Amino acid sequence: MTGYHLAQVNIARVRAPLAALTPGDLVAGLPALTEPGGEQPGFVWSLAAAKPPATIHTFRLGPAEQVAVVVNLAVWESVEALGAAVLCSGGSAFLRSRRDWFHPTERSTNALWWVPAGHRPDPAEAEERVRHLHAHGPTATAFTLRLAYPPPVAAAEAAR
Repeated sequence: MTGYHLAQVNIARVRAPLAALTPGDLVAGLPALTEPGGEQPGFVWSLAAAKPPATIHTFRLGPAEQVAVVVNLAVWESVEALGAAVLCSGGSAFLRSRRDWFHPTERSTNALWWVPAGHRPDPAEAEERVRHLHAHGPTATAFTLRLAYPPPVAAAEAAR
């Protein structure tokens, strides 16, 4: 145990206002995205599980106007736990249909970063990490599952 957990954010801009969507489509599938952990091993916390749930946030994704997006913000015990949850999640069919509901983006709208155990990131922190990833590529400050960085304690130990 390193004393750190992995924060993870995915953001998506919906094509239509949430109220305009029928229960059979996006809104019915949102729990698969916004509550990915549930009973998954290694799941710690999600913004969707907060009281009250706060999955809609205004992000500045680039030089354009601010846009409302769906935010999937969660904390996991490790990169391995998140990876296993993504592979085993029941939301894979829903995610394959994402182009039906979400605007495509030019850049990645997800980021991972290490937080002290017990810390609960907010959407503003998540937005900062996504913007850092866009500006600098994967670094220890913000990275992706494809190029993950170790937690700060593990990185310091490896440098010794």
